[in-house]
Amino acid sequence: MNAPIKSVISAKSFALAAVALPLALGLAACGSSDDAEGSPSGEPVAEVAAPDGQVWSEIAQRTDRGGYLVGNPDAPIKLVEYGSLTCPACAAFSVEASEPLMNEYVDTGRVSFEFRSFAIHGPIDLALTRLVQCGAPEQVVPLADQVWANLPTIMQPLQERGAQLESALNLPEDQRFVAFGETAGLLDFFASRGISRDQARTCLADAEQLTNTAELSQSYATEDDITQTPTFVLNGKKLDGSGWMAVEAALQRAGAR
Repeated sequence: MNAPIKSVISAKSFALAAVALPLALGLAACGSSDDAEGSPSGEPVAEVAAPDGQVWSEIAQRTDRGGYLVGNPDAPIKLVEYGSLTCPACAAFSVEASEPLMNEYVDTGRVSFEFRSFAIHGPIDLALTRLVQCGAPEQVVPLADQVWANLPTIMQPLQERGAQLESALNLPEDQRFVAFGETAGLLDFFASRGISRDQARTCLADAEQLTNTAELSQSYATEDDITQTPTFVLNGKKLDGSGWMAVEAALQRAGAR
């Protein structure tokens, strides 16, 4: 089973005074399980065609809970993932599940998928969340998948450049995350994936949006009762399992078959 998250960020102080948070991340807060007990059940659901010339997995929008929903917004089967961009178990789920989830479920119009970034692991999680959200809504989930696919490469500079990253976070609030992203190599990573360096700098300099991201993460814990990553919610019911085997079984029991 997943290990519980022991504490939740204080949103404003996290975004604007992140120097107090460790650069060595506590990754024990995420794990994986394939226990599908308690999954919902229902009759088979008919497919829903996408608008002409489009596929559902390429249609996305921001939701009122700060997530990014991919697919048919009126899909009767709604899957929500609360995931951390620095969580190895979330990365493992992405590698295994992203293709079948999109191709076999979201593209049918039966299932929508919403990703809510639970930025719990210090400045790197917050910076990554801001950067994946820096472009168009339809870029967010594919960029998150790219982060997860390259997680060891992304994390390496944090171990090698700790002093420089701490110094970056002591800069004025409109400069600290820009300098942090530069030092951590994040601007180069995202520039090669469609988010220009200037675009990334603008996003990382926006202290108001960084604060909003941190506050949303806090609300996922306090309002949505999320205690671990990844956590999946299907049609309002929290799933016991967090591996693809368990999630797919729950989708099928909900009628995606």
